[in-house]
Order: sequence, then C-alpha cells, then structure tokens
Amino acid sequence: IAAMQPSTNWHVKENARDHHTSKFSSNELIVRRGQAFVITFNGIEQPEQNLTFIAETGPKPSKQAKTQATFGISSTVSKESWSAVLQSTSSSSVSISISSPANAVIGRYKLNVQSSSTGSSSPATLGTFVLLFNPWSSGDDVFMSNKAECEEYVLEEFGIIFAGNKHHINSFGWNFGQFQGDILNICLSMLDRSLNYRQDPATDVSHRNDPKYVGRVLSAMVNSNDDQGVVLGNWSGNYEGGKSPSSWTGSGEILQNWKKSGFRPVRYGQCWVFAAVLTTVLRCLGIPTRTVTNFSSAHDADRNLRVDEFYDASGNHLDRGADSVWNFHVWNESWFSRSDLGASYSGWQILDATPQEESGGIYQCGPASRNAIKEGDVDLDYDCPFVFAEVNADCMYWSYDPATGKKTLIFSKSTLIGQFISTKAVGRDDRVDVTNDYKYEEGSRKERDIFKKARKKLGLEDKFDPTAPTPKEIEQKPDISGKFKVAGPLEVGKDLNLILVLANLQSDVKSVHVNMTAWSTVYTRRPVREIWKDSISVTLSPDE
Repeated sequence: IAAMQPSTNWHVKENARDHHTSKFSSNELIVRRGQAFVITFNGIEQPEQNLTFIAETGPKPSKQAKTQATFGISSTVSKESWSAVLQSTSSSSVSISISSPANAVIGRYKLNVQSSSTGSSSPATLGTFVLLFNPWSSGDDVFMSNKAECEEYVLEEFGIIFAGNKHHINSFGWNFGQFQGDILNICLSMLDRSLNYRQDPATDVSHRNDPKYVGRVLSAMVNSNDDQGVVLGNWSGNYEGGKSPSSWTGSGEILQNWKKSGFRPVRYGQCWVFAAVLTTVLRCLGIPTRTVTNFSSAHDADRNLRVDEFYDASGNHLDRGADSVWNFHVWNESWFSRSDLGASYSGWQILDATPQEESGGIYQCGPASRNAIKEGDVDLDYDCPFVFAEVNADCMYWSYDPATGKKTLIFSKSTLIGQFISTKAVGRDDRVDVTNDYKYEEGSRKERDIFKKARKKLGLEDKFDPTAPTPKEIEQKPDISGKFKVAGPLEVGKDLNLILVLANLQSDVKSVHVNMTAWSTVYTRRPVREIWKDSISVTLSPDE
C-alpha cells in the first residue's frame, strides 16, 4: 500500500466560531478542551473503521502522563478520554468529530492517523493544533457559568487599571492584546522556559491540565527574577537603559520585545505591568482573569501579619525592617476550582507576578483562594499569609533607639491597610469595589476575630512580638497627637501648603519640641530623597 499522505482540512473558521477562538489571528486550528471539533482529510484508502488517531503534546508524550492519547472511531463521545466520531465519508475523504476530555493537558498537539488493517504502516501526520482551557464547558476547572463574565475575562482585549492612592483613585486603559499575532506562541514558550520545564520537561507538561499549576508557573515567569522571565522590575526612579514603567500602554509590545531579544527580560516594569502581562497570558490560554488594585497595600516581609515602621528620635524614617505600605498594588484574580482545598475555596484565586517575596525558593505568588483570605485560613496553599497581610495587616509605628535596641510603640492602626480594592466592571469601564470579598467590615468584631484566627494559625499569639526573646517592645500611650492637613489644592509642580495640627491629650500643660521631615517617594513609599526639614517648640494648655 502506498504511504498515506493525507491532506487535512481543519475547518478553522467553523471550529473557531464554536470554540470562542475566532479572535486569534492564526491559520492553525485553536480549540478548547472538553468540546468537539471537526476535521476532514483525504488520501486514506482504508475503511474508516480501521483508523486509529494519536494526539500527543510535549517532548516525551506518554499515555501514563496523559500527554498522549490513542483512540479509534467510536459511536459516541467519551467524557473521560479522547474520542472520534464519524461525521461523513465520501469516496475520497472522511469527516471526523474529535473530542478531548475536560481535563486534558493544554498546549500544542500533533495529530497522527494510522490505519490498523495495514499492520505495521507508520502513522501519517495530519498536522498540529492548539488546545486551550474552556470556561464555557461545565466539566472544566475554569468553568464560568456567567457568559458575560466569560466575554469580559477571557475575550476582552482592553481593560482599565486603577492606581493612585486611596484619596485620589485614578485609572488608565490597557491593551491586553491576547489575540494579537504571535502572542499565543509566546505564551506557550513562556511555559517551556520555566524552571519546572527545564528541570523535568515531561512532568511539567503533564501538569498543564491544571490551572493552579499553570497560574503559579506563569506568576514566576512574568517577572525576570530566577528564570529570565518577561519583565524586569525597577522602582528606583531611574529608568536608563529601558522604558519607564508608566510609559507602557499594552502587553503586546512587551511580550514581542521579550521574544525578539532572544528572551531577555524587558526593561522596566512595576506592579501594574506585571499584573497586566499576566492577565494577557492567562486570558490567552483560556483562564478567566482580571486585574485587581488594592489601595494602602501592605508588604509584610516577615510573616507576622504586621507592618512595622521605625523612626528615630528626630523623626527620620529608619530603614530597619523590610515591611512597607504601598499607595496601591495591582495583582490578578483568576477563576478556577480548588479540588485540592474543597469546593468552598473555589472561585476567584489571587496570583501576583510582582517579585516581592520568595515562595518555594523563587519569586512567585499564588494561587491563594480569595475565600480563604476572607476567612483567615492562612494555612492553605498557596501564599495566603502574604496575601492576607496585603489587605489586612496591622500597622505599627515604632520609635527605635539604636543604642539600646529599645522599641517604643508610637501608635498602631488596624483599619489602614486594604482599602477600595478595585476592579473593572463587566462590560463597562466603571470601578467595582470588591473589598468586602477580601475581608469582613473593618473595625467589626468579625474582622478582628478573623485577624486573631489568622495570627493563631501562624503561631503568633496576641502579644507584640513573639519572636523577641526579651520584652523590648513597649506600648506608650501618647500625650500629644499630631497630624498634617493639606491646605489648598494639590497640583503637580506647585508648592504644597501643610498645616500641622497638634492636640494635648492630657490635663496638664505640655511643652513640645516637634521634628518634621518630608521625603519624596515612589508609589511603594520607598523614600527617594529628603526634600524638607524643620522643627518648632510650642507650649500647649491642657486639652488645647
């Protein structure tokens, strides 16, 4: 028998319409798992009952790893495995409907066909296709029952990102561009450049059926730390040798630059750039994803669910701890089920590609179940303590004496962190506030109980600092309160007028010496330089 050289019609347009992949600009077939697609091929002389199909992906396809499937023609679709159902035949061609299981590995597949009656004839290649996650299919881990949400979180190419600070929330547009030219191939090569793939390609590919796994790997690959990933972070204020983070307007240019340069990190990004690029990649692969902005966002470096800030006697900020509070921080939420934790933890999952703290030895974060964060279940995978602190840490302001190492608490605030948590509305450019999905109402008893529960799960009892061997932390009730008020409008390039309001909280006369300093900072409140310094002495009557 002459060697089979079939030619294949992939019905790209019709299949793409059925699979919600029409927006991709590709001649290659792109379909979603757990759903049938139709192909027609000719050049096969055998009765179609004798045909066996082989679909395989990754460098070492195997049945055991579920990266290879062999299946013949059957009369019905199988939910559990790959299957092929005959649609029609003519003298020269065969039309087949092929279905993949809802938990199939995603990625680029090679499809071969073999005729069983010829015994040892080698399989003929029909070609390649790409298989993606399917939020429209009820059997898929990423299934989203609301069709308008599928449209927004998978198919929408433009978005709005919120930034600024809690007093002045602003927003800007972003072009995610997940369907542009080469973006899908770049997203697939991100997976193939991950540390996990480099260490064990076959095992890595076999895990690509799991959105938890894919999301976590990509949260590491979007930043350049550890793995020569896509974007190099820079918060210094000096962006020589690259583009200022605020000058980007879309992900396409960033991802294409990464590929064009031979996969060298693109300079430079800050949190919204990491989040926007991760949105692009996850939407491209079919995982419903959105960007979320948290105002007054805590970066708790030492897992004590507190942000500790230190000042010296002159009021200078001391660079003692690694904790900080950012004016805003942008991360991602992706929608999928959590069979590893239980149904109540399914739904929106937090992923964060900004390199802040290592997790499992590399800069990656999530997926952390949003429901777990709200309920204080910080012992669950992945990175819940860090995310819980971002929205709910207590702020402690300390006066620190370098000579004795004594810390005196100036004041603490438990309602400061995690405000106006924002995302774009479905189908509209409005801001939707999702703060109540992250925590119970600030200041409520329930919120405090959850905070205590979280600390307890981390082995932090309710004293100040369980890590300190000696009680070097002292709480001091303030005699005097002071705060700055802004007088007049805040305008870029104009002088800033401040009023310092002092109050004597005691019933006797107080003489005070006040030290004041002002620094310019970036949005993470990392001090850049001192811009002003002054001091005054005043005498305050009782309660004045």
